[in-house]
Amino acid sequence: MSEVTVPELKWQKSSFSGDDANRDCVEVATVPGGESVLLRESDAPATVLRTAPATLRALLSAERSGVGTTT
Repeated sequence: MSEVTVPELKWQKSSFSGDDANRDCVEVATVPGGESVLLRESDAPATVLRTAPATLRALLSAERSGVGTTT
């Protein structure tokens, strides 16, 4: 997998995570140019998942609609 070298990324987290700095959450950053989205866990920031924006949108859409949930 290729390595992305970017001077500084703006990592964002959901407003549902609150302002507590000790609360672990998923953080998201967009690579300059917008061709990739990066995801990481705040308590393990060195591990980063890289995906396409359309793939992340599809995942979030499926999650919101309940696709893949079991009853």
